[in-house]
Amino acid sequence: MTDTLNRTPLYDLHVELGAKMVPFAGYEMPVQYDGVMAEHNHTREAAGLFDVSHMGQARLIGDESALEKLITADLAALPQGEQKYTLLLNPEGGVKDDLMVSRPDDEGLFLVVNAACKRSDFDYIIEATKGVAELVELDGRALLALQGPQAGAVMADLCPDAAKMVFMQAGWFEIDGLRLMISRSGYTGEDGFEISVANEHASDFARKLLSDERVKPIGLGARDSLRLEAGLCLYGHDMDETTSPIEAGLIWAVAKSRRERADFPGAARILKDIADKPAKKRVGLALKDRAPAREGTEIAVNGEIVGVVTSGGFGPTVGAPIAMGFVRTDLSAPGTQVDLMVRGKARPAEVVKTPFAPHRFYRG
Repeated sequence: MTDTLNRTPLYDLHVELGAKMVPFAGYEMPVQYDGVMAEHNHTREAAGLFDVSHMGQARLIGDESALEKLITADLAALPQGEQKYTLLLNPEGGVKDDLMVSRPDDEGLFLVVNAACKRSDFDYIIEATKGVAELVELDGRALLALQGPQAGAVMADLCPDAAKMVFMQAGWFEIDGLRLMISRSGYTGEDGFEISVANEHASDFARKLLSDERVKPIGLGARDSLRLEAGLCLYGHDMDETTSPIEAGLIWAVAKSRRERADFPGAARILKDIADKPAKKRVGLALKDRAPAREGTEIAVNGEIVGVVTSGGFGPTVGAPIAMGFVRTDLSAPGTQVDLMVRGKARPAEVVKTPFAPHRFYRG
């Protein structure tokens, strides 16, 4: 017996558009429409529309310090109209999830968490904030991502005020009478927006965006190749509850003020990783032949296994196979030569800096 998969408010639209639907994080989601390569390239060249309604959205109202004790951001330093990428930690300093926290108004925080983690995340936050804050789950809202170099121009035609935002700003806006929470952010390395819209209006709003010739629907396949080229972690693959933020290369997500106060879960381990360097580090890997290395591929140096690939595939913009993985810290410097054990054969690769494709976030 199989569990029944959930559907987002855009399911019927995906089917109408000819999407190939696949199970993902408990949902039936579009993996592609016209093909991963074409969708990837269109997002890099124009604007792509992604359905990310499977992700969890919530408001936290009340004492924010109770949430701050679980994460790495400094919420007191988060002004209205801005958003932060942050990490939800377990008591050992491992990453339970990565999430976006914004302050779009004066009524509390707006959270967006990963689909596969949302029940666990929300239960963890509810328990930790019991009696001092309320977590209001926004099951009635869908989430769309408009991404690509033309996203700003598309948004300017719909809502000039929203298009004035720069990277990691957020707020409430009105388009055609719809109240939308919009942030200038995304998961592709491109400029773009993430748009929270009521479920009952999501399909019509998506159709409005797709009526613009610059915008095409994009599936999860291209979303993954885009984020891999951007060097962005996929939770559950490039990090999990055993990974510290420092091992994952996310020291920038641990606010300096929090490091100074050492008041987050697992602070002793994380601060030790900062001071002494962790035993392993996440790195980018450029493959020297055409055979891609997938998750789980072992990384070797002189026949000794020194790490493992956590994300890998073909990078359409790069024009070559690329990967990310963890290696011993003493082998993590760019230029280090390694072998990837692909189907039993040693394939030459080189440790490189990420991102593989330059970030093009709009900063004004």
